[in-house]
Amino acid sequence: MQSSPPSRRKPARTAERALATLGTLTLVSAAALAGLTPGVSSASSHREAPLIAGDPKADNTDVYAFTSPDDPDTVTMVANWIPFEEPNGGPNFYPFANDARYNIKIDSDGDGNADTTYTWKFSDHIRDDANQFLYNTGVVKNLDDPTLNFRQTYDLTETDAHGATKTLLKDAPAAPSNVGKASMPDYASLRKQATVALPDGGQTYAGQASDPFFLDLRVFDLLYGGDLKESGHNTLAGYNVNTIAIKVPKKDLALHGDATRNPVIGVWSTTDRQGAAVTAPSSKGGEGKNGNSSSDDKGSGAAVEDGMPKPDKGGEGGWHQVSRLGNPLVNEVVVPLKYKDAFNTLNPSQDHTVQPVVDKVLDPIVPKLVQSIYGIPAPATPRKDLAEIFLTGVCKTCGPIKADLNSQLLNTDVDKNKFTPAEELRLNMSVPVTANPNRLGVLGGDLGGFPNGRRLNDDVVDIELQALEGAAQTGKIVPALAAGDAVDTPYRQPGATFPYVALPNTAAVNQADSLQPDGGIGAGFGGTAFQDLPIMPVAAAAGGTLLACAGGLALRRLRTDRA
Repeated sequence: MQSSPPSRRKPARTAERALATLGTLTLVSAAALAGLTPGVSSASSHREAPLIAGDPKADNTDVYAFTSPDDPDTVTMVANWIPFEEPNGGPNFYPFANDARYNIKIDSDGDGNADTTYTWKFSDHIRDDANQFLYNTGVVKNLDDPTLNFRQTYDLTETDAHGATKTLLKDAPAAPSNVGKASMPDYASLRKQATVALPDGGQTYAGQASDPFFLDLRVFDLLYGGDLKESGHNTLAGYNVNTIAIKVPKKDLALHGDATRNPVIGVWSTTDRQGAAVTAPSSKGGEGKNGNSSSDDKGSGAAVEDGMPKPDKGGEGGWHQVSRLGNPLVNEVVVPLKYKDAFNTLNPSQDHTVQPVVDKVLDPIVPKLVQSIYGIPAPATPRKDLAEIFLTGVCKTCGPIKADLNSQLLNTDVDKNKFTPAEELRLNMSVPVTANPNRLGVLGGDLGGFPNGRRLNDDVVDIELQALEGAAQTGKIVPALAAGDAVDTPYRQPGATFPYVALPNTAAVNQADSLQPDGGIGAGFGGTAFQDLPIMPVAAAAGGTLLACAGGLALRRLRTDRA
């Protein structure tokens, strides 16, 4: 059988059919983008200990405490969890754990135990888990929108020094993870809805935020490999964290409710889990027993035999503390590897009994590394100045730093016989808000900054590096390290009102830079929405329609010509 000659019109038909097919595929893709998958989008204490690195939902990253700049009769405390949240981490994103307790604790009398504990306990709510995999099924404008498929609420309780607990909030709304600008075009509005008033004054917020911590984490590459000129990259730029913030009147935190007589408090955050027991370090050589702390915060620690601890049985309900944070960078760069996990379980009242950790405060590792790599002589030991900064707070009778700043010993009503050295972030609430804050805090002549509390713009890496190199002893900056890590500000600037932390990022981290903070291609396909419809999917649909129509007309013309 003789084959037919090839048609001269075949290439045209092929091209026109391809055009129609391309249009159809574009329409299908646009439908998927606009309808089926609307959420698709183009270390102070981050992972500081081996065990907690495997439990990011429980991992405290930073704690901040400062007099509220726009409401100076109150104090704001901010605690963050879940390090290195890549903004485009769907489809499940970053919920708070529903099987953990998140705590912010305040010690007003200096005994290392919490006199006030605020506890957030979260619950999950899923509208459709049988027929949906999406976090949201459309544009989310309100926290109660049916398009928000996954949401969380929380109960907030307050516990006093005697263990009496009262509920401040029930089923309060948490802000969701920021899926992107197509899904959540006005995240600021969602945050506002999730900022809840407290019954006795103040506010609280739970939700996502841009990570306010800033540093060049390549410091762990042998202190930048001996070349400080290679520093200057904010490793945390573009990442988010889960934030819990609370603003309360100063009288609610002060000893005996009197912030004038007793202005100094110590602050730290913890995470509790049920059934998770972590062994504590030996207290051999210390001043007393040491062990795991349970939720009662009174140091009912593990027994120690032959220098080896026994895990405790947990507090009420089997709750165990698995993460803890007060001052930044302590567990990262002061506590040796052997004791990092155990440090996360301790109540501050136990700190002074763990002699191996106290020894590393008095004879820290970092100055020796700096000396070996950069040739800058390490200050003489024992470092009683560091013990004063981290364990007692700064006061004239506390140690070698001749200043009264932020030790609870400055409180008029403190029983000095019960005062206990403990690692806490201490804040003197009587220090007025600084009109023009200095990023170096107290070392920069600004008494309103770290280590007197911690503000969101305080450059704690540079401050602590200077302190470790002896600047607190001399009152002068160490010139050779004046530039620090060359990262001087957060990736996004804090806001002027509560909760102060910056809104969460939406761009993929590998697209984010200081000149284009939303990235080369903003999450949410450019992030611009028009009447609830993101522009990119709409544009794709329109383009697909034109292509499909063009292809269809071409095929009709072919059939007409053949007829």
